[in-house]
Amino acid sequence: MRTKLSKLEKIIEDMGSLIVAYSGGVDSTFLIKFAKDVVDNNVLAVTARSPIHSRAEYEEAKKTAGLLGVRHITIRSAELNIPEFVTNNPRRCYYCKKALFTQLKEIAAKRGIPWVADGTNFDDSSDFRPGIKAMQELEIRSPLKEAGLTKEEIRAISKKMGLVTWNNPPSTCLATRFPYGDRITKKKLKMVESAESYLHSIGIRKVRTRHHGDIVRIELGKEEINLFAEPGFRKQVVSAFKKLGYTYIAVDLEGYRTGSMNEVLK
Repeated sequence: MRTKLSKLEKIIEDMGSLIVAYSGGVDSTFLIKFAKDVVDNNVLAVTARSPIHSRAEYEEAKKTAGLLGVRHITIRSAELNIPEFVTNNPRRCYYCKKALFTQLKEIAAKRGIPWVADGTNFDDSSDFRPGIKAMQELEIRSPLKEAGLTKEEIRAISKKMGLVTWNNPPSTCLATRFPYGDRITKKKLKMVESAESYLHSIGIRKVRTRHHGDIVRIELGKEEINLFAEPGFRKQVVSAFKKLGYTYIAVDLEGYRTGSMNEVLK
């Protein structure tokens, strides 16, 4: 791991100055902290606000950037104005990343910053990620991936560094909660955000609420799935979700897993 960290340090030193697309998650938080330690104020964290990102995640990102003393700005992204994104075909992520990183490159050009980077790690190439192709086309750097750092290694190093995000569950945009072909709207995104926010408020950390029309399919971590064996707990969740607009509330027996909406593509 020491060799990988030395490689990461060399990569960032050679970049000299960079913008990091900052979500506030495990990977991007580690990257901005590491980059700040290497190039000091020559790193700028940029967070995008839009309906596809929960307000809670944005507030957490803003707070963490402040604690780390990293320069941080917020921009508005407009994914719901992109027809190919809204119709939600399997290449949805490509169009989203293309628009976002084009915006970040424009900011970098105006500020004289030579590089834009993101928190993609070495493990991320194992799933279906069309957004990576968009970043390659725009010459976006992924220093963690270039250094060969895996998610597990990033968590372990983050813990040693005292980063509050080291044990955070994986976070993805809310658009990943919809089956391909299901049109993405602001109303549906709000339903999903409210559903997950409610579950977080009652102590469930690792969760995805997958939106299937009037059905919500809840994916839970191994530690949390047993909570639903208790009738009173189920009744409480069912009541809350019906108020959000869902008719049927189901728990996925396979449990929490990233990229479950991609299973239909295999």
